[in-house]
Amino acid sequence: MILHLAVRADWEAAKREGVYPWSTRGITVQQEGYTHCSFEHQWRGVRERFYADLSDDQLVLLEIDETRLASPVIVERLGEAPDEFPHIYGLIELNAVIGERSL
Repeated sequence: MILHLAVRADWEAAKREGVYPWSTRGITVQQEGYTHCSFEHQWRGVRERFYADLSDDQLVLLEIDETRLASPVIVERLGEAPDEFPHIYGLIELNAVIGERSL
């Protein structure tokens, strides 16, 4: 299982519209080339670095079953990242999201 920290409003819109286009906050998969994800031990650091100005109720942590994804997941260290992170080279299919955690 991998995790994706999402803005709750974006995730709610995705459930209505059937597609989640976001790679990370404010950047689409089309722009970035992949979807940013994390492992359990990493998501809090992502929250602190990129989402600190949002309240917990504005965010949701998506639990993703990689075996349900059509696109490959590659664990890699890119740019200035402090660690290797999982990246989905495509969109998160909604049926791959097996859980939603409130923060």
